[in-house]
Amino acid sequence: MNITLAVDQSVVEQARKAAQATGKSLNQAVRDYLEQLAGTDQNALQVEAFVESARNSPGRLGGWKFDRELLHERS
Repeated sequence: MNITLAVDQSVVEQARKAAQATGKSLNQAVRDYLEQLAGTDQNALQVEAFVESARNSPGRLGGWKFDRELLHERS
């Protein structure tokens, strides 16, 4: 989808320089920002899914406990 924005020329020039400094085009930087704003950033969605999974996990080890001596034992 194409959109049209009204932005001062100086803002566009500064934004283009900032985007280039991160290795992106201005178009890609705006697209990334809009995806983040809309909450469709895939990394954020994956992190949210992981955190939710961790929260819902019982976190049980079936009776097994960490043993400090075993941890530091050398083979």
